[in-house]
Amino acid sequence: MCEKTQLVKHLGPRTPIILSVVHGVMGRDALTDEFREVKFQDHEDIGVNHGICTCGQQSGIVLTVGYLPGLKVDAIPLLRRKEIVQVPVDDTYVDVYLAPPVPMIDQFVMDIQNYTTSVSGCASPVGIIMFGKEDMDQKPIIEKLDYAMSMNTVFVGDERSRFAYRSGDDLRNVCGNPAFISDAVALVFASDKDKPHGTGEIQFHLAMSEGVSAIGPRHKAVSVRANHAEGSTWLTAKREGHHEILDGEQILRHIDQLENRFPQVELYVGVTKRRKCSIGSEKSRLITTLAFHGIRGGDQEYLYVDGVGIKTGDYFQFYQPDHNAALAACRNASENIRNLKLNSSGKGFLGRRDVANSIDRKEVLGGFIFSCCGRGNSFFGGLNVDSFPFFENFPSAPLAGIFCGGEIGRGKLSMTGQESQEESPAERRYLHVYSTAYLVISYSAAPSE
Repeated sequence: MCEKTQLVKHLGPRTPIILSVVHGVMGRDALTDEFREVKFQDHEDIGVNHGICTCGQQSGIVLTVGYLPGLKVDAIPLLRRKEIVQVPVDDTYVDVYLAPPVPMIDQFVMDIQNYTTSVSGCASPVGIIMFGKEDMDQKPIIEKLDYAMSMNTVFVGDERSRFAYRSGDDLRNVCGNPAFISDAVALVFASDKDKPHGTGEIQFHLAMSEGVSAIGPRHKAVSVRANHAEGSTWLTAKREGHHEILDGEQILRHIDQLENRFPQVELYVGVTKRRKCSIGSEKSRLITTLAFHGIRGGDQEYLYVDGVGIKTGDYFQFYQPDHNAALAACRNASENIRNLKLNSSGKGFLGRRDVANSIDRKEVLGGFIFSCCGRGNSFFGGLNVDSFPFFENFPSAPLAGIFCGGEIGRGKLSMTGQESQEESPAERRYLHVYSTAYLVISYSAAPSE
């Protein structure tokens, strides 16, 4: 990409860079300095194709360039190495690259751990901003990361995108190399064990605004068939407490007849999955997650859902987009972010050169927003609703965001650090639908001697 070449030229070859094609941007207008949320095409006109929005002809860019004192940062890709096969053509042979079906997920996780350990002495980074390839199922990837990383590590990002990257390590720069496929890239923020004396601590904080509500009874999957070629699952199910096996048509008819069913909006199933997980040769352990799958349809044989990974015996419940629930969740997110404001001076000083010498106890440096492409003005009936929770609390702090095709959000869900998913009996949830993930970055000054 010419844009990446220009950024490398101006920022230097050691600066990690990620470029991503998105469905809309949030940030300050370069001409008016007004903060705006801009979707590139109205959601009603484009719809959501199993979580992937189709962009229109409008375009724009949000550019974020930053320095975080006391952290090291690099872009680490998830790769698939292609097999080279020689195919006879006329009187010669031509090299053909064949992609293996499974990405090197364990290697990706270990690459992140090895990088983090090398710069910080700890295997878990402070935070990860991740971009997944639009046609690759990110669930098993994030599941492994969640398993391997401390709950103090915050993940945010775009589950389905088209991206290009440049790492500070030339050995990782395989973008455009026909021998590799990049299925995801993680911008990894790790503590610097060699940071200058007197430098304080950077913290990542997560807040979520969920945008779906549960509808109908729980079901239990009975017959499950995975169609890997189409990236879908075909299943029959029983309603909880009943013995009758239902096909897709019967299941959907019952859901559509419920009083709280919103007409003509997407449906998802939230599947509770209890699976063994491990990295490399280590001993596996069970983890429980809630994974969302879009509904593709149903007939007199099966219910058809997006993605694979569902098993016989898994329980699931239907969910639908709910703007009232999303508005309430935005208010909750604002209150959660306000808790951080109460523990900070609220001045903000991103870009100042005397950060390490600040006498203030804590500052909010800025934030990032990752919001579903189905939200925005057409969903809420109002402007700048998704950015409001951050903007009303820290109006002068730098803020940028994107509308994306699947929201990644994982970490402690309390800005005060007193509550975590680890302490909750609920299933772990890190890939979301119709939601917004807020990343707030704070700096705590080093204790005075």
